[in-house]
Amino acid sequence: MNTPPPPTKTLYSIDVLRLAASIPHLGRLEQPDGSAELRSPICGSRIIADVKLGCEGKLLQLGWTVSACALGQASAALVGQHAIGQTLAQIEDAASHLRLFLDGKTEECEPLPGFSIFEAARAHHARHPAIILPFDVLQAAMRAAHGQ
Repeated sequence: MNTPPPPTKTLYSIDVLRLAASIPHLGRLEQPDGSAELRSPICGSRIIADVKLGCEGKLLQLGWTVSACALGQASAALVGQHAIGQTLAQIEDAASHLRLFLDGKTEECEPLPGFSIFEAARAHHARHPAIILPFDVLQAAMRAAHGQ
């Protein structure tokens, strides 16, 4: 008797696709404190981010245009849900945790919740830059606002 193979993890799951369709903070900001534009050379994803910072360098406003694959869009949705109120150091820490998770060096994907949705992408190293891109562009825009 043949037993069916175990279910495989789907890279573009329905949850990833739902997130990809719900990116918050779309659109550019007028008179941002900092802006950045980055592209992923592997897949061609492109994100432009504008930021306004408040006290102690906390992110007050985010506006961006996201032209990315579903994984990049889903990541932008999660970043957008959790980034307001965060400092550059906190965003850098979250990006570092996500990189460790994607590289299989940790099973935990915190401090920002929801990123475990990319578990299936861990085996697809070529997809990692698209998932990390929203963090990278946000960090670059925040650094620009700090004059770095």
